Amino acid sequence: MSRRATGTFTTTFEPLPADDDMLGRTQVHKTIEGDLTGTGRAEMLSVGTPVEGSAGYVAIDRITGTLEGLKGSFVLQHFGLMDRGSGTLTVRVVPDSGTDELTGITGTFEIDNSSEEHRYVFTYDIEPH
Repeated sequence: MSRRATGTFTTTFEPLPADDDMLGRTQVHKTIEGDLTGTGRAEMLSVGTPVEGSAGYVAIDRITGTLEGLKGSFVLQHFGLMDRGSGTLTVRVVPDSGTDELTGITGTFEIDNSSEEHRYVFTYDIEPH
């Protein structure tokens, strides 16, 4: 049976050098609070297009902390698209990326950034190891 963790997070962005004028490269640092507490460190590639409201990004995001009392880390993979203002975002745990007490974790990480405070809903399972 899936578990559900909720909370908030803040982010800071640090632009990184990119060798392509169309692609952006950014390091993202995250502080997470709620049922999951800890930090995240991601590297993101993004692209904008000449059409307003169309863009895309991918990111690999290592989360380290405590999830409902279990300590360890895992990696999230982000895939986001904006199609003329209509957005989709998929964020999933990379299979077999969990460590320590989070070994065997799977799940999806939903992000709501419709306000200044970013909120998350993390639906996950941890297989016994």
